[in-house]
Amino acid sequence: MNLSKSRYTSGIRCEKLLWLDSYHKELADDMGNNSVLENGNEVGNLARGLFGKYKLIDFSKGFSSMIQDTKKLLDEKENVICEASFYYDGNFCSVDILKNDLDGVEIYEVKSSTDIKDIYIDDISYQVWVLKNCGLNVKKACIIYVNSNYIKNGELDIYSYFNIKDVTNDISDDNVLSYVIKFKNILDNKNEPSNDLSKSCHSPYDCPYFHYCTRNLPSPNVFDVGCSVRFSSKLEKYYNNIVTYQDLLDTGGFNDRACEQMLFELNNLPPKINKDKIISFLEQITYPVYFLDFESYQASIPTIDGTKPYQQICFQYSLHYYLEDGVELFHKEFLSDDYDGNPMYGLCEKLCQDIPKDSCVLVYNDSFEKTRLQEMAYLFPKFRDHLLNIKDNIIDLFPIFKKHDYYVKEMGGSASIKKVLPALFPNEASLDYHNLDQVHKGDEASSAFLSLKNLDDDKREELRCNMLKYCQLDTFAMVKIYDKLKEVVKKK
Repeated sequence: MNLSKSRYTSGIRCEKLLWLDSYHKELADDMGNNSVLENGNEVGNLARGLFGKYKLIDFSKGFSSMIQDTKKLLDEKENVICEASFYYDGNFCSVDILKNDLDGVEIYEVKSSTDIKDIYIDDISYQVWVLKNCGLNVKKACIIYVNSNYIKNGELDIYSYFNIKDVTNDISDDNVLSYVIKFKNILDNKNEPSNDLSKSCHSPYDCPYFHYCTRNLPSPNVFDVGCSVRFSSKLEKYYNNIVTYQDLLDTGGFNDRACEQMLFELNNLPPKINKDKIISFLEQITYPVYFLDFESYQASIPTIDGTKPYQQICFQYSLHYYLEDGVELFHKEFLSDDYDGNPMYGLCEKLCQDIPKDSCVLVYNDSFEKTRLQEMAYLFPKFRDHLLNIKDNIIDLFPIFKKHDYYVKEMGGSASIKKVLPALFPNEASLDYHNLDQVHKGDEASSAFLSLKNLDDDKREELRCNMLKYCQLDTFAMVKIYDKLKEVVKKK
């Protein structure tokens, strides 16, 4: 079986990952990486213009044609070739950008991330090794990545948008041959490698086979512990054969909240309700009280002046509110129809109409909403004072559950609203995100918004309706949780 640069880097991470990807891809979890792939394609396409005119090798024609087309362009002394393709002794690679000079070639590997990971060096080392064995003089190897500090102002400046790092001296192509031999032996073997769990399960990316590789562990086990326990700490316990919750508790466990999670699940303990803490929290609330949730997307390549790569762009909000305690619940919402411009302007205008100044605003995990409001206040001086006023009056529901002032075993050590809601309201179909159509979580809402402009009127209206229902459930969930807090402190 041939190697490629993606297979090679998979093998560097984990030999079992390489083998499973090649023989049993059906065992992989759905990691929802579509947006990552789309970002990678967009950034890769943009980077091709960094060195002027270029020739692009057609990937759809197949490996043999790509290799032949590359050789032809090299013979013709073409200076810049994108997706230049090479093959040596069962090893294939396509170079994102190849600069072909009279005294040798330069390799440019394009990444859509904003930093350089170690695995990128392995990736480009493999390419250098293949090209050298094809008879080319590789005089320089670089990684092109996104400048996180770039702020768009007018026409996109690709020379400021990208960083280029010369990694020629970091290349370790002398070791590539030994890895190639090792990985080919693995792929020629029909038996699954016996690699144990390691930090590569979640670094530099989450492995889609983690649940498969932990399928024979007792349930629950050390990897089911939440409460902000680091994966490295869990691995350390696992390597010492401390795997079950009882093993963990007997040997000291992790932090207090993690121990509490395990005790609750092992002993089926009743809910923990710290009434004093909850009452203290509720005493901060004034009326009218507004429950706010934003939806946003990230653009790898900024299209809006004043924004950076991967900045969150808000396009939707839901707003439930009580004017007084114990009275009717109201709802307002916004979903932009500005698909090609700046959806944040209309959102800010409507938000400032919907939330009066000095109003109490409840959110769940306030860092997201506060940061978005700060960013939008910077972008739109017209709304700055009002947006910052909303930000300054935010109260966060999240800490009550993160600190276990209210905890039930069904939360499983998580304070995420997607875990807290069903834990507090089991079997309530109206609160089940799975019962929604089309949009069930935030990344689906992001993808949905970006797809709206390409739909016909009927499909667009249907999707917008389902997006509104999803976001509405996010704030209705907060209302239900808030009402629950008031209820539990009244009980004797």
